[in-house]
Amino acid sequence: MDNYKIDSYREADSHKNFEQEEAYLRAKKRVDKIRGLYIHAVVYIVINIFLIVTMTRNSSQPLFSFTTFSTAIFWGIGLFFHFLSIFGKNLIFGKEWEQRQIEKYMDDDKRRWE
Repeated sequence: MDNYKIDSYREADSHKNFEQEEAYLRAKKRVDKIRGLYIHAVVYIVINIFLIVTMTRNSSQPLFSFTTFSTAIFWGIGLFFHFLSIFGKNLIFGKEWEQRQIEKYMDDDKRRWE
């Protein structure tokens, strides 16, 4: 009987360790995605500054024209979607919002039945 208790404790510890490892891997994956976004943003800034400076120095185009900023605009749209792919899921309708809505509707139902 004592062996059974020891085995059940080992199994519980094993399950706990598995959950902790799984949580760690999820957190690491999220941090890697965020780091990728930061790298993307830095590359975006550096390359677009270089392109804008090069275009305005070597061309007769005015600084504020569509062709000067077209790369920055379209790449910026891509960067924005990269941001949304990481943070967009919980940006507006996150878990906190869902919880507030559930509580609100439960309170409404409670008042209706009282």
